[in-house]
Parts: sequence; C-alpha cells; structure tokens
Amino acid sequence: MALSPQWLDELRARVTLSTVIMRTDKLQRAGREWKACCPFHEEKTPSFTVNDQKGFYHCFGCGAHGDVIRWMTDQRGMAFMDAVKELAAEAGLDVPAPDPRAAERAEKRAGLHDVTAAAQDWFRTQLHNPAGAEALAYLRRRGLSDHVIERFGFGWAPEDRNALSSALDRFDTSMLVESGMLIAVDGKAPYSRFRGRVTLPIQDARERVVGFGGRILADVEGAPKYLNSPETPLFDKGRTLYNIHRAAAASRKTDRVIVVEGYMDVIALAAAGFEEAVAPLGTALTENQIGLLWRMVDRPVLCFDGDKAGQRAAMRAIGRALPLLQPGKSLSFVVLPTGLDPDDLLQQQGAGAMEALLGKAHSLLDMLWLFERDAAPLSSPEDKAGLKQRLIEHCEAIQHPDIKALYRRDLMDRFSDFAFPKREFQPRQPFAKNRPWSKPGRAEPVSARLKQLAALGTRDAFLRAIIAGLARHPHEIAPHAEALANLQPGDPNVAAAIETLLDVSETLEATGQNPISGADSLVPVPDNTRFSFLMEGSDPQTVREDLAEAIALLVERPAIEQAIVQTTARFDSDPEGAFAEQQRLRKRKLEIEARLGQMARKRAGAAAPEHNQDIAPAHAAGSDEQMD
Repeated sequence: MALSPQWLDELRARVTLSTVIMRTDKLQRAGREWKACCPFHEEKTPSFTVNDQKGFYHCFGCGAHGDVIRWMTDQRGMAFMDAVKELAAEAGLDVPAPDPRAAERAEKRAGLHDVTAAAQDWFRTQLHNPAGAEALAYLRRRGLSDHVIERFGFGWAPEDRNALSSALDRFDTSMLVESGMLIAVDGKAPYSRFRGRVTLPIQDARERVVGFGGRILADVEGAPKYLNSPETPLFDKGRTLYNIHRAAAASRKTDRVIVVEGYMDVIALAAAGFEEAVAPLGTALTENQIGLLWRMVDRPVLCFDGDKAGQRAAMRAIGRALPLLQPGKSLSFVVLPTGLDPDDLLQQQGAGAMEALLGKAHSLLDMLWLFERDAAPLSSPEDKAGLKQRLIEHCEAIQHPDIKALYRRDLMDRFSDFAFPKREFQPRQPFAKNRPWSKPGRAEPVSARLKQLAALGTRDAFLRAIIAGLARHPHEIAPHAEALANLQPGDPNVAAAIETLLDVSETLEATGQNPISGADSLVPVPDNTRFSFLMEGSDPQTVREDLAEAIALLVERPAIEQAIVQTTARFDSDPEGAFAEQQRLRKRKLEIEARLGQMARKRAGAAAPEHNQDIAPAHAAGSDEQMD
C-alpha cells in the first residue's frame, strides 16, 4: 500500500502528539511544550520534551526523536501500517486502499473485529453474573486479584450451546462462524465454540480482540484443558503473541521481553511487576514471532520449564532462530528449576527469585552447547563424533556468514576442550628410565626436545604426520593432552614421541612461553602428506579443526581394532550378533580410513601443481604401515 507524503502530513496534522503520548505517559506543561522523564530510558530529571506545534518529541538524554507515527512504532511496538490505521481512525481519515478487493477484505475484517469485541463484552458480563460465580471463585483461588481479573479481561462462557449466538443475534451467523465464535457442522445448527470455560481475550498490537483462549474449571478426562480460537482472518497463531500490546510499551523501559509458555505465566509475571512478558499461542515459537520479538528488543529472554519438555521447546526455538540470526539479534534463555513454571516460582519464592534467574540467562550459544553436550552419553569415540556432527549441523543452519563462522569456531573450541580436557600441570622428574634421551641432572630446552622428534621413527605415516603437526603447533598439544596420554602404542619410539610432546606442552604452560617459532625447521614433514597442519600458510582455524579431528581418529582407530578382535572371539557363542557387530566395526574402520584420505586430498588440491596427485596417508592406501 503506497501512502503519499501529502496524506501522511495530513494525518500528522490531525492528531495531537501530546494527547497520544499522555495515554501511556504523564506529561507536564512547560511553556509551549510538554516535558517528562524519558519513556525510552531510565532517568530522574526530565529531559524528554513534546512540541505539538512542530509535531515531534525529543529526548536530550538518549536522543530519541520522532513524530506521532514513530511514537506508535517505537514506544508501543506497532507495525507502521497498524500505527497509521489506528491514527487514521482517530483522525477520521480513510486509509487509501490499493485496490477494491483489499478494501473489501479490510471492511470484512473490521466487521469481524466488531464481533469479537461484542463477544468479549458479553463474556465479561457473564463472569460477574450469578451464573459465573463458580468461575470467579476459581480465578480468585488461583491468586488473581479483582484488579488483575479486570485488567486482563477474564470472562465466562456458559455451558449453553446457543447462549452466545442469541446474545449476538445482531450479527449474521456467517460472521460468528468466520470469527471463530461458532462451530459450523454440516446438517446441524452452528453452536458456541467456548462452553463451560473461563475466557481470556487475545489482542493484537493495536489492542483489538482477535481471538480467545478458554480454560475448563476442573480437569476432565478427554477434554482439552485449554482451547484457543481457530485460525481466522483476524487470528493467525504463528503471527500473534499474547500480551504483545502491553509488553511492547513496557519493553521500551526495561529493554527486555520475557517469553513464557502460557497465558497464566504471563499474567502471573505481570502481577509481580514483569509487564514485558508474552507467550506464543499453543504452538512452538515461529519465525514470525521471533521477528516480532526482535522489533521490541535485540535479545528476548525465553523462559522454559526445567523438565525435558521445556528443554525440547528451547531447542525448537533455537532451531527456528539459527537461520534468522543477524548481527546484534539473538535470544537468551532462562531454565527454571525442575517442576516449576513461572507462576509456581513467583508464588513459592517471589519476584526476587525470578529477577535473579533473568540476570543469569544463558546465551543462545551456551544453551545450544549445553543441550547437545548433555543430550546423550559420551562414553565412546563414536559418541563424541556424533556430538561434533550435531554441532556442525547447527552451524550450517546459520545463514549469516560471519555469525556462522564465529559459532563454528566457538563450538569446536568447546568440543575440543570437553572431549580432550587439558591435564593439570604436574612437574616431572628431570630424568626417568623410560626417557633415555633425557640427560640426568638438567631439563633440556623445549627446542632441543622438539628437535629430538626428528630422530624418532614410526612405521605409521598418519601418526608421524600428527606428531610433526603438533611439533609445529605446540599450543595445540594441551587441548588434546588427555587423549594423547591415554594412547598406548606398542612402538617405544611412538611412546617416546608422545611423552616428549606432553613435556613440551607442560613446559610451555608452566613457563608461560609463547608457541615456539621456527618449529617447522626442527621436525621434518613426513613424505606424501598434505594435511593443513603441515602446510605453510594454512588458516589457523583450519589447522585447529583438522588437528582435533585427526587426533580423534587416531584415538578411535586402535579402539576399533581392539573391538574387532573382541567381537571375533565371540563368534562361537553368538555368531549372528558377532557378525553384525564385526560388520559395523569394519564399516566404521573404512570410514576412518576414507576420512583420512579426504583430509589429505583436500589439502593436496590447494598444493603446487607438481603435487596435484591424490595423496593419502600410507595406511589409508592399504600399505602395511599399521599401528601396533
């Protein structure tokens, strides 16, 4: 819809800015202007001014500035067209329609708004009639004051199937059906959707009733506890947030929006002073709802129950949000104590407990990591590989390239630290029998220890490549120290090389030295290898990731070999089970070999032309170079 500048100027001229602002904020006359404490930031001395003659407001403290339309969009969180329509209705102006069909649809929606508004008035009246006495008592038993009941518009829908249609007989039955107030069934007269339920109006950002929620007074087997209006021309569940019209204004003062799971949680929070609370309407948080939240604040706080269902709801929200992430736009998460929802927490522990939890909210990145880390046991290399794969898949869902790269880097660092935790530094004796290369009575320099690796031999080309890579990047030894320490190769030269690497790591950590320069000249590159951690000029992040993966495969490979031997020994007692397990293990072994070949070939493609042939570690090509 195109609105001409002339029409918008006419709209601004017909609406008094101070009158609109005074609906939500108190103004004091100051000469020809008005003044107040700024509604956009906390202050004790008024610096916010409103000039009706010029048609704008301005804050000398935070710089907030705008006209009456900007006030509606920034302070009340309304969409531009919604703000224009509300102001136009107040000013007696007709909003230009782009075509006759759009005008017809707008007129139809306006008529349906009349239906829902009339239904809301009737429901509220019923609550305070004798027929609604039980419902009113129920609300009070739940701790709701008369003020809260009135403010949030609670009502009562009687059991009578025809009471609502009789009360609203001035509207066509078709309008009552289309607004969701009646249910139409072929061959039967339409009847009331909400019966024997406490009702609660659902309002849009312009405070118009677009639908209803209803709750039964006592749980009945087979009957839904909560019932919402169906999708209608007014009510789109995925594009609506309960309480958004109140929360939008409150969020401008707190710079926070709290997302909870249900109506009663919102109402309990508002009663406790947390006015900026909203809730989705019986569905998981949608992309459109996330967009609505980001229009209010940059980092909405999602508050979920601490049980499994709450964790799954949090992960569904994360899955929806990841592709939408933009610089400065994210989500935070609060995990409630198990068994408590916000209403329970407030009743048992008070508003201070909720504020404390909100102050310790997890970032989206933290929540993603914690959930996946704890999602399944990590007792085997396969489990850890599964965790890594899940983390990478989450990163790939992010559309923004910079955010995707930063998430991947952070999550891979966390994975490496968790899967291969750093060992605590323990001083070693300067001489031990199992380290014949050490000289008694003195600790050798780090550079000398690295140089000794050049003389250590092993038949396993892949292991030689990892040792050489860690020698060139000593700062990467510590994150993988435990995995290396747990490796028990039969080759004494390999054991000596790993022991030397661990010594180097502890020396660097204890002395606070930087990674050693010139290490690439101390340990020669094994032949026929093209791993990133052995190539000049490789990206540091790629080096870190490839080394982590290579070491994980190095640790997993002998475990697979040992498992194959153990499985083979079970053939006599369990031939079918042993055969199936052996096939699975051999398949995994082939996957490891294939992955090693891919890692080498990936780097070979970037090498000089004379090294363009496919190159893989010798053991991956089927040689007899095997690890003992």
